[in-house]
Amino acid sequence: MKRTKIGLWLVGISMAGLVAFAQIKDGSLKGTVNPAAGADRAWIISGMDSTKVLIVAGSFEFTNVKPGTYKIYIEAKAPYKDFAKDGITVTDGQPTDVGEIKLSQ
Repeated sequence: MKRTKIGLWLVGISMAGLVAFAQIKDGSLKGTVNPAAGADRAWIISGMDSTKVLIVAGSFEFTNVKPGTYKIYIEAKAPYKDFAKDGITVTDGQPTDVGEIKLSQ
């Protein structure tokens, strides 16, 4: 009897943890670069973690992004200058659109 209660208690705790964890959904982050041929890669940085994507036809998109606050960094091609912006917030299960990033020379 005691073993059964402990077993049921452990199963209940495990299920509660799985349900709570399953509710966290990754988001996405996208945008465009103007001029379209002015940059190669986009990076997002959070703490010590970073990831990059290629910029294709002036557009980029990061998928499976954990909720949090990020810095976005655009690697520009000469004669354009690199671009960086802090404070980009990705929300649980929601797409984040940073809009158009205009590169300067």
